[in-house]
Amino acid sequence: MDMQELIRRGEDLARRSEQKSCLTRSGFLSPAERYALEHAPALRSCRAVFAGGRPDAERTMAFFLPDWMDEAELELSEHICCLRIRAAFGEPGHRDYMGAILGMGVGREWVGDILVQGDTAYVLCQPSVLRHLMSIDKVGRFAVRAEAVALDELPVPERRVEERRFTVMSARLDAVCAGLFHLSRTECARQIGAGNVSLNYAECLKADAPVKEGDVLSLRGAGKGSVREIGGSSRKGRVFVTAELYK
Repeated sequence: MDMQELIRRGEDLARRSEQKSCLTRSGFLSPAERYALEHAPALRSCRAVFAGGRPDAERTMAFFLPDWMDEAELELSEHICCLRIRAAFGEPGHRDYMGAILGMGVGREWVGDILVQGDTAYVLCQPSVLRHLMSIDKVGRFAVRAEAVALDELPVPERRVEERRFTVMSARLDAVCAGLFHLSRTECARQIGAGNVSLNYAECLKADAPVKEGDVLSLRGAGKGSVREIGGSSRKGRVFVTAELYK
């Protein structure tokens, strides 16, 4: 979806929540779409909560809360369902599950994270498509069987990260990217120019783009990480950076 259209939809949801004093929500958002909504100037004053049905969910929904509602009162089980799909033989991959679901006519905004563990996959989705998805009987070339399960039955894989500490002359994209991915600054500048580097889930072609604490960087073919802390300086005036590389 075009980001400007996404923001207009978010503004409409926030306005409806305020005017009608009710809970409104979006469909499942990609990380880039979530970032766009979180940082849209017109939405910074609204009461928005992002959740995807599990801790550290990659795809989340935006919930706009009315004044009378606290975040603790938001019952995610009313808005997000979990489907467990098991293969009789073999182990379909994430792409197989995604292809099968889209092939059933279900739009991407109706489906959240898909966690694959061996012969079993857990699919997070909106309630309106749960019954339809439960009819799935084939994923790729594998026969499968699906059933609805409670959100608390969803396994929570442990996120593994590798801490990386380094110094930069200034916290600009090419320098931080070089430290995070253990590359030369020249190579990172080349990768940025080739469109292979994303800053906060959006392609960035500016090597001197400023990087802040909490920003997420990704390099095609090398992975993704986030900046945890920027601060302090060495005797030579270089800035200390602490980052995490997702494993």
